Amino acid sequence: MTAEPQDRVLSPEELEAALRAVGAERYHNLHPFHKLLHSGALNRGQVQAWALNRYYYQSRIPAKDAVLLSRLPTPDLRRLWRSRLEDHDGFPGADTPANGGIERWLRLATGVGLDRDYVQSTVGILPATRFAVDAYVSLVRDRSVLEAVASSLTEMFSPTIIAERVSGMLANYDFITQETLAYFTPRLTQAPRDVDFALAYVKEHARTAEQQRGAIAALTEKCNILWAQLDALHFAYVEPGYIPPGAFIPEGRRQ
Repeated sequence: MTAEPQDRVLSPEELEAALRAVGAERYHNLHPFHKLLHSGALNRGQVQAWALNRYYYQSRIPAKDAVLLSRLPTPDLRRLWRSRLEDHDGFPGADTPANGGIERWLRLATGVGLDRDYVQSTVGILPATRFAVDAYVSLVRDRSVLEAVASSLTEMFSPTIIAERVSGMLANYDFITQETLAYFTPRLTQAPRDVDFALAYVKEHARTAEQQRGAIAALTEKCNILWAQLDALHFAYVEPGYIPPGAFIPEGRRQ
């Protein structure tokens, strides 16, 4: 099965295969920057740039989920989707270090040497990072509910990239510890749970060829958004290495 949709209506199994083919071709574990990151080929400043820019993506995930939550038509669907907000924003009474994915990502960022307030301000992120992440929120806001749900299915492919990232970074960077990468541990159980719901929803509700094409296109666009973020990092901090005005400049680096 290729990532290209067909003119006929696909069976649910064929649709799932087509969606998975999108990730096999386009998921950002294939990007050169990711390969440099997990192989230990980046310096500390380049890892900091990744952590800083990725924070903006992490911080906007709950906004994206809140937008979709407001569009879901039934209490049952809203209850199921609401867990995603708690996963990232945390919830009252939780122990602070584990209180949501955003908090854990901030701990990752400070663990690689960034200032917490600076990270949260997002003033140093790349313009392309902001543009790409905001485009994801717009996709969820403006497209059909089916397409918005389908766009979340990049989580089908996340266990692979998490395994590569965690093992590679622990093995290759002496400033990275298991505690630094604690963000990723809960995602190994949260993401499959979220995929189970979203994939079942898409397979049930994408009933026409047009709806199926829309779902596949939405997932493709989400993969492009993730890929574009790494394009921006590679251009600014690897090759050719031109950092846009106002963006984070690693210590010791001259523009």
